[in-house]
Amino acid sequence: MTKTTTTTTTNGSGRSGSVEKTSVDGDFYTPPDLRRYRLGDLIRTRPVFVSQLTGVEGAWQVLYVSSNTRSELVPASGIVLVPDKLARRGKAAILAYSPGFRGLGGVCAPSQLLAIGAEPEIAGIEAALARGWLVAMPDGEGLAVSGTGPHTFLAARAGGRMILDMVRAVYRGADLDVPLAPVLAWGYGDGGRAVTAAAELQPWYAPEVDLRGVAAGAVVSDLAALAPAFSRGAGAGLGLAGLIGLARAYDQLPLRHILTVEGLRAMAVAATLTGEELARRFPEPLAHWCTRSDPWNDVWWRRVLSLETLAHTAPVVPVHLYHGGGDGLVPVHSGRRTLIAYRQRGTEVSWREYDAGHLATAGKASADVLVRLSRNLTDRPPNKANALPSPGPAPHP
Repeated sequence: MTKTTTTTTTNGSGRSGSVEKTSVDGDFYTPPDLRRYRLGDLIRTRPVFVSQLTGVEGAWQVLYVSSNTRSELVPASGIVLVPDKLARRGKAAILAYSPGFRGLGGVCAPSQLLAIGAEPEIAGIEAALARGWLVAMPDGEGLAVSGTGPHTFLAARAGGRMILDMVRAVYRGADLDVPLAPVLAWGYGDGGRAVTAAAELQPWYAPEVDLRGVAAGAVVSDLAALAPAFSRGAGAGLGLAGLIGLARAYDQLPLRHILTVEGLRAMAVAATLTGEELARRFPEPLAHWCTRSDPWNDVWWRRVLSLETLAHTAPVVPVHLYHGGGDGLVPVHSGRRTLIAYRQRGTEVSWREYDAGHLATAGKASADVLVRLSRNLTDRPPNKANALPSPGPAPHP
């Protein structure tokens, strides 16, 4: 049975609210009725032990409120890691860290993986903690939280909202006993798309978040450029996952009509699997499950891919993009196009290319990324976008 206590806290805006502290496993990831909450409200916290990491003073799983592609309130989860020694004022930061794709379901969310000692990406996290930065890792929409799956893989705008609202939750989480600090964002692969989307959304969606800089690896602005790589070969499972994730994110649109009966059955199974399980169970080309050989070229799917195109808006903070020249999963030329698109919009953007493949680049770039983000932290004044009013919810697609 779960033991739950409620603590009254005061958030940064002066409003008080209640945060549940759940001490036993039970239903931590079961969300309450969200009608009394607002974006970024912290619903529930729970301390956890993270055996994989060193230099951690405390770790909390968190449940908070975010929104989806239709601007509806949705529950979200993540994990907050506090270093042994926080950096001094002027050097301290909250790092919103968004890792690559882990899966559509099952135990694959960062808040779960770190709690059981199975998180595959810890080098960058530990390096950030060693700098005295607090690390906030959102799980992403549809992961961990009961009844919300599958994960909305490739839906960068939903991922960006999850990131910004988790930062809000940290800001308001008086019971977490962490100081307010400027924000940096770092992600790779689909996590890289999410942090760049967060940078584009921040001025109107979360103007109070003092975002200073973004680093994103293996990012493609136009999802149509990924279609060939995600339709066959090593990326076939990711293609099916992308179809499922985007269909979940835009479930108000008729997107499943391209699937055969066998494809609908495969979709139901795949929606519950981790990334590794997907690759093993579904090696067939994406067209195997569809009624047409080029499912991404369907009129409704073209609309969804256009809605998820990045670089139509220029972030007001510096963006550092990096890519592996030998990346066989996310082609490097698609990353270069992202760079060009941001430059054409007037974004302050930098680029680094590594002589490595997809997985190797993620580790190889860590030291460079942290140096660049540290410069963003110290060289940039507080984000001017904080003064901008929010224009309200985004229009529905």
